[in-house]
Amino acid sequence: MTYKETLDWMFAQLPMYQREGKTAFKKDLTNILAFSKELNFPEKKFKTIHVGGTNGKGSTSHMLASILQEAGYKVGLYTSPHLKNFTERIRINGKEITKRKVSSFINKNKVFLEKQKLSFFEMTVGLAFDYFAKEKVDIAIIEVGLGGKLDSTNIITPEVSVITNIGLDHTQFLGETLPEIAFEKAGIIKNNIPVVIGEEQEEVKQVFLKKVKETSSDIIFASDIKESYKTDLLGDYQQKNTKTAVVAIQQLKDFTISQENIKNGLLKVVENTNLKGRWQILQEEPKIICDTAHNKEGLQIVLNQLEKEKYEKLHIVLGVVSDKKVEEIFPLFPKDAIYYFCKPNIPRGLSEEVLQEKAKEFNLFGKKYSSVEKAYSYALNNANQQDIIYVGGSTFVVAEII
Repeated sequence: MTYKETLDWMFAQLPMYQREGKTAFKKDLTNILAFSKELNFPEKKFKTIHVGGTNGKGSTSHMLASILQEAGYKVGLYTSPHLKNFTERIRINGKEITKRKVSSFINKNKVFLEKQKLSFFEMTVGLAFDYFAKEKVDIAIIEVGLGGKLDSTNIITPEVSVITNIGLDHTQFLGETLPEIAFEKAGIIKNNIPVVIGEEQEEVKQVFLKKVKETSSDIIFASDIKESYKTDLLGDYQQKNTKTAVVAIQQLKDFTISQENIKNGLLKVVENTNLKGRWQILQEEPKIICDTAHNKEGLQIVLNQLEKEKYEKLHIVLGVVSDKKVEEIFPLFPKDAIYYFCKPNIPRGLSEEVLQEKAKEFNLFGKKYSSVEKAYSYALNNANQQDIIYVGGSTFVVAEII
């Protein structure tokens, strides 16, 4: 199969969570364990850091990779979802896996994948682990896909586990309360492996303390650290992620990482790892900002940041997925902005008509557009040089305009 045929086949096997939603979610590690065995347990052949949490896990993962690259290590990075290209999910020292390697791996294992009925996410995790093992990385940063306890990545035994924070997201899978969600995410904490918690939250602290007692693990709350660190990732909210990354790096044994490596790594995240979509400024005059924040906690932080910007008018290109609880996020949005409601181009996208109607209930007004591209184009035409255009609400909306 060609690379395009390979991807089409992968997407078609079983519904992919990011595109289809709940129907794709499988609460079971049986498949990935069977695939790991078939591949001769690649995840046992390199060291890892496991990164979970509700918000900030992508940025934190990229920061960790950048610091380790600055220290001279060969670093694997596995993240999801991708913005533009599938190969973004699997990188070594910032360089994406080649299309040829993706096609070759799937073709080689196609019989097993069909027989075992692996999901898109499971086969992608297997691909990443196999690639990192064959390329002999010194360490790989592995971002959790969804939850923790039963996520396909949770077959690794990391050097350190990281949980950035806990918020109400993916409640249809992980639970309706913060402690329930924390319990699922605490599933990445392993016996005698230190865990770094990015933010100390009273509602969930006891969940983590109970888990580390059961696993005899050390726990460190990064938010207790007084030092602050500069990073090239824009947005004040990245300060929490820098602390989390630095504290996680400090837990590593058998790695030599200097303060200079940490400093330079945090200042060169985009250069070293090619991260996109986090408070990314696409142009000036009018200033265009995009951000992949898509849940209540993430949007609260980003919209607070937006309030600090100076502009004449604010234009917001907004699209969300259909299982998003808009009644939780709409109160966060400014009422004096001009809205361009649109539907991201995936099956899970919420229609622009429904989005516009629901927004009216919260006094958010604007026109609807049949595509992200049209909405963005109209915003560009309507904005003057002193205005700001913000694009967001979903990873998929950002992906369409980057």
